[in-house]
Amino acid sequence: MALTLFLVAIVSFVLAYIFYGGYQERVYQLDNSRKTPSVELYDGIDYVPTHPMILLGHHFSSIAGAGPIVGPITAASLFGWLPAYLWIVVGSIFFGAVHDFGSIVGSIRHKGLSIGELVNEYVGPRAKVLFNLFAWLTLVLVVADFLELCAISFAGDPAVAFSGFFYIVLAIIFGLLVYRLHLSILWSTIICLPFVIGAVFFGNSSPWVQSVFSLSATNWRIILIVYIFLASVLPVWILLQPRDYLSSWFLYFAVIIASVGVLFGGKMLTVNLSAYKGWYAGGNNYLWPMLFITIACGAISGFHSLVGSGTTAKQLRAEKDAKLIGYGGMLLEGVVAVIALITVMMAGKIIGPEGAAANPQYTFGVGFSKFWSLFGLPEKVGISFGMFTINTFILTTLDTATRLGRFQLQELTGNRLNRYAATFITLLAVLALVFMHVGDQPVWSVIWPVFGSANQLLAGLALLAVTAWIIKGLHKSAWFTTIPMVFMIVTTMAALFLLVSANISKISTLPLAIVGIVLIILAIWLVVEAWGALVRKHG
Repeated sequence: MALTLFLVAIVSFVLAYIFYGGYQERVYQLDNSRKTPSVELYDGIDYVPTHPMILLGHHFSSIAGAGPIVGPITAASLFGWLPAYLWIVVGSIFFGAVHDFGSIVGSIRHKGLSIGELVNEYVGPRAKVLFNLFAWLTLVLVVADFLELCAISFAGDPAVAFSGFFYIVLAIIFGLLVYRLHLSILWSTIICLPFVIGAVFFGNSSPWVQSVFSLSATNWRIILIVYIFLASVLPVWILLQPRDYLSSWFLYFAVIIASVGVLFGGKMLTVNLSAYKGWYAGGNNYLWPMLFITIACGAISGFHSLVGSGTTAKQLRAEKDAKLIGYGGMLLEGVVAVIALITVMMAGKIIGPEGAAANPQYTFGVGFSKFWSLFGLPEKVGISFGMFTINTFILTTLDTATRLGRFQLQELTGNRLNRYAATFITLLAVLALVFMHVGDQPVWSVIWPVFGSANQLLAGLALLAVTAWIIKGLHKSAWFTTIPMVFMIVTTMAALFLLVSANISKISTLPLAIVGIVLIILAIWLVVEAWGALVRKHG
């Protein structure tokens, strides 16, 4: 069963890339003779023409994070593996990849600026302010959450902390080798990658690492704040881009090992999880809309539009690279989500559905260790490798989200803030969420449950902006973005209604309900603004 599901997904993704991705490429009329913003506006800091393989690594690492692993495992534990599988495959092809591809192309046709610029030009300046403010606040929440996850992870395991920061040194070396010494990407990768892999094993066996990197979570918060400030303001080629590229190899290795495991695992691939567990899974967990909120990365995620139109579009060296990086990058994330789903299908009996939902990272590690064991390697090491892969991408999401927050704030203020001031203000907001409390909980923790809905609302609004651009700017039919746009906005509104109704009467979670109400008002407002703009155009 697992082998069949894997092969069906792979074949579907390949065909979708060739035919459906090709259709969109023709709609956008991608032309490599047209200068991209990275060439036309080159500044050596944010706008840097980049080889597509390096940019794919950066983009893939940035959009993936832990999302395509955590979401599918959690959803399958609640509703069964079949609904999760169908949404991953259908969502990746017809929702997520369309969303990511359109966001990148729309951005490169507008000077590499964010989706907010499309909203400004084709909906209106008031809508742009609303969109950029919403995007910035969402990113602040993401940075606050991932800052905590990283700090706790580093405090709990010095080897993970050592490996994470060893990447920083290697990233700088890689950037200098490629961009200053002009060494080929192949040789730079061959030189740096063994050290990346070796850091994992060295960190686990070195007493020095266990001693020097044993710091409290508070100390790690301070160190991480300094790091992400630097990651936001330094030239993208010297730290953020090469670190993400090197990190992406961990996910590539995981995909290769898991693919071999699925193809040759045989009896190991026994399914221990129900295909369908029912429409209702307790609490607010109805299959619709919550399945489509729980699985975001791996199907469609609004965060991807911020990455695509934030860092990726500023580094794209040729227009036709957008198909590989935007459409192809999302399909590659779909492969990761399918593999994560298979791991919970295998590990379900070992951990149990409740355990899988409570600790999806460990569930992935357990399932991945079964694939790992086919190579004659200890399963215990496989669990560590699988969990380390997730931790690596948590740090990647953290630094990318900080830089994106800086971009959003600069655009929101009409570029009156330089990169240092915009980063500083963004991190001040992050620190407020981390250190301010509601009762005995930090603010970010109280409002974090709204992130799933906010993220998917962002996806719907990004598709709204791309749709308006296709209709008003390209004068083309936008059915392929309109259908997923309507579905995501309606689904998100339903999820927000459930969230508000469950929390409006509780004092401890009232802030969460208020945030949900604000998001509902924002969504309705932007939809009305967009509809008015389109009616005025065609009236």
